[in-house]
Amino acid sequence: PVLASAHENGCICLWSIQGNLVKELLPFSKLPTVPLTALCTDISTKILLAGSKEGHIMRWCIASFLEDQQNNKNQIKEEACWRAHSTKVVDLFHEEEKNVVVTASTDGSVRLWNAMNGYYLGYCGQPRKFELSDTSRVILPCDVNTFPTVSKEESKYMEEEELEYPLVLDRDK
Repeated sequence: PVLASAHENGCICLWSIQGNLVKELLPFSKLPTVPLTALCTDISTKILLAGSKEGHIMRWCIASFLEDQQNNKNQIKEEACWRAHSTKVVDLFHEEEKNVVVTASTDGSVRLWNAMNGYYLGYCGQPRKFELSDTSRVILPCDVNTFPTVSKEESKYMEEEELEYPLVLDRDK
């Protein structure tokens, strides 16, 4: 068992039940570090979600790390980040069966998002039914103007190639 705590400096600390610090997480996204205001996991504890004071949601994959915390190769990967609200996120939860993240904010709105890619699905109180299966069109709420960022697995773990660039003196240049 691991306990997660969110902090003012944007850091998430993972603690053992004995009270020892196991891991510290900082978002690697381009966003400046801001206070985190909400945390949740899915039922199977494979993903960790955090909401920030500025309305962002970040998603980490923690499954491989929790299976074997001693193995340094099992890292926690930030998989997605998106702007959910224009103000502070006060609560969020993950509905695993529908693969939906529900967020609430101090702006008074409750919104639904696709948990995998952060696509906006709608808000509570809207006149139309939610289309949870249609993630082909990317729409945004009226107060959000940035699209979700989803990290690509292959770009993180590309192996470095040995490239040879011999120096050549060109007297004419």
